[in-house]
Amino acid sequence: MAYRTAPVATSTMPPGIPYIIGNEAAERFSFYGMRTILMVFMTTALVTHEGAKDLMSEAEASKWIHAYIAAVYLTPLAGGLIADLWLGKYKTIIGLSVVYCLGHLVLAMDSTRDGLFWGLTLVAIGAGGIKPCVASHVGDQFGQSNAHLLPRIYNWFYFSINFGSVFATLLAPWLMKEYGPHVAFGVPGLLMFIATFLFWLGRNQFAHIPPQPREFLQELQRPVVLRSLAGLMMIYLFIAMFWSLFDQTASRWVAQATRMDLHLFGTAVLPDQIQSVNPFLVMLMIPFFSLVVYPFMGRLFTLTPLRKICLGFAIAAVSFVIPALVETWIVAGEKPTIWWQVFAYVLITGAEIMISITALEFSYTQAPARLKSIIMALFYASVFLGNIFTSAVNASIEKTGLASSLNGPAYYWFFVQCMAVTTVLFVFVALFYKGQTYLQEEKV
Repeated sequence: MAYRTAPVATSTMPPGIPYIIGNEAAERFSFYGMRTILMVFMTTALVTHEGAKDLMSEAEASKWIHAYIAAVYLTPLAGGLIADLWLGKYKTIIGLSVVYCLGHLVLAMDSTRDGLFWGLTLVAIGAGGIKPCVASHVGDQFGQSNAHLLPRIYNWFYFSINFGSVFATLLAPWLMKEYGPHVAFGVPGLLMFIATFLFWLGRNQFAHIPPQPREFLQELQRPVVLRSLAGLMMIYLFIAMFWSLFDQTASRWVAQATRMDLHLFGTAVLPDQIQSVNPFLVMLMIPFFSLVVYPFMGRLFTLTPLRKICLGFAIAAVSFVIPALVETWIVAGEKPTIWWQVFAYVLITGAEIMISITALEFSYTQAPARLKSIIMALFYASVFLGNIFTSAVNASIEKTGLASSLNGPAYYWFFVQCMAVTTVLFVFVALFYKGQTYLQEEKV
């Protein structure tokens, strides 16, 4: 059967959107369910092939986690090139989703370092490879007639990510505690299989934008496109520092939570379950920002995408002040309440909404028609760079041990300073960046 190759000329939502949103919710459950328990798994449940304990230190586990997250956000470059030059987005997503499922299977079956390595490698290839394709596939469903709905759909797209994530981050730690790593990794694998099936069901509803390798290469030779790429890559370098901070919610913040009073509303929670606060807040704060915060700011000054991102950077810097203070209290022998981390999550989630959602939509609209996937891949490469930086910092700490100058509160203050400098420098980028909007042509 021949698939439709252009968006339908309509002023309403495209017909394939429900399948994309459902797929994204299930896929994000699988991804965050697995990621949520990595820190606890590596430091409490990792074994040798003979069954003996083979546990990692906090610094070593942090190094592994951020190296893995970095890999997840480097492989989008390969996925984007495969989609734009060869298979197209739909076939790339389906094929790499199978690899993704295999990664979950390996993690569920093998609790050794070998199983961890190969499972995370397959997940990184699958999860990373589909990322730019899924994000740009969303935009491909829209043409000029319903382009005004793009901000709304990227909000819903991000909402679905966090809808899946909030349940995953609550359920996976409980499964890990009650049933062990085989079940805790197996359930996210099942959700990834469901995500793949949902996406396949929507194949006849999607606009399948075909790959055009010749046009792709011609686009790269146009001076206006090269200028656009250079400008976007400069923005992504700054966004990388935000991800360096944000993704530590899966590593250092979890480790810190183990030394805090883990009671919320009188109920004890697991240290890795605290991560569920982020997706829960995202679902609450997206409509709040859209209906209240952004309109209020818009009355005070012109709220461009880059200004949103700059404000997000400033909030991210402030958010890391809280774990720095908490670590100071812990070193002094106190046991602070986990509510302090909840407050930090409120701030860093606000920063995430202003940076990540804005950058997703901005990246799609600024990308020439034949380069949508690869531009999305370059955006995700900012996450790679941020996590490589965090992994390198933790590798240095692991090497120097107690002699490191970044032990204790100094670790968090270091990242506060990095984010503050990033914010100040980005002000000049926001002032001088000039862009151009590109959308897909419709089928009348």
